Amino acid sequence: MKSLRASFILILGLTLTLVGCSESQDKVIKVGATVGPHAQVVEAVAEQAKAEGIAVEVVEFSDYISPNAGLADGSLDLNSYQHQPFLDNYNQNNGSQLVSMGRSILMRMGIYSDRVEHVDALPNGAQIAIPNDPTNAGRALLLLQEAGLITLADSVGFKATLQDIIANPKQLEFVEVEAAQLPRSLQDVDAAAITMNYVMSSGLSPSEQGIFLESKNAPLAVMVVAAREEDKDNPDLQRLVALFQSQQTRDFLEKTFKGTIEPAF
Repeated sequence: MKSLRASFILILGLTLTLVGCSESQDKVIKVGATVGPHAQVVEAVAEQAKAEGIAVEVVEFSDYISPNAGLADGSLDLNSYQHQPFLDNYNQNNGSQLVSMGRSILMRMGIYSDRVEHVDALPNGAQIAIPNDPTNAGRALLLLQEAGLITLADSVGFKATLQDIIANPKQLEFVEVEAAQLPRSLQDVDAAAITMNYVMSSGLSPSEQGIFLESKNAPLAVMVVAAREEDKDNPDLQRLVALFQSQQTRDFLEKTFKGTIEPAF
């Protein structure tokens, strides 16, 4: 009788162990990303995860709000498509508690030119095209300041406007252009400040036409992998975030994007 009871307990224990393993293996981590390069990167990470026994479902979005909304309501486990200021702004406006789990990729704004090979070669009175929307215009002006071309008033940050320029030694002339049209404007101006998404879609080359790029620590250039605050210590999610920062991911970025998208780690 004791032998039968012991056998039953052993079998029950093995069964529970197997069920627990099965549930762990069946767990699918859902990662949101916007269509295009962000989703491509997540797909590459998902392939790495599959080789390590981690199941990942990539959920693609065509807007910039839904990936955070899905993360906040629990329909996603992670997302990868935004920089920290965008994440902070979403939290502030929606009362959510989403946090960065780590860096993923760099998408740097740059100054591009078909006429000169370095910012120092820009002539006095050069025409510089910048985006006409407030967020990217401020980013462009900060980039021009970083390049040593202008000086802005203290503490204006990404809210900088043309009126905040307090020094313009080369008397540069600024032309405000719709962001998507900036690559085409290069035939008419001396240089243009262009975000990486439009560099990619237009076929511009950062190595050949880029004469100055944002710092690798520029807040709007560094994309992060986000999670709910209560899940930031989840070991399964941490394992997946580590794959975003692996050598295999670095190799994928270099081979696929050829300098337009870089590792942020």
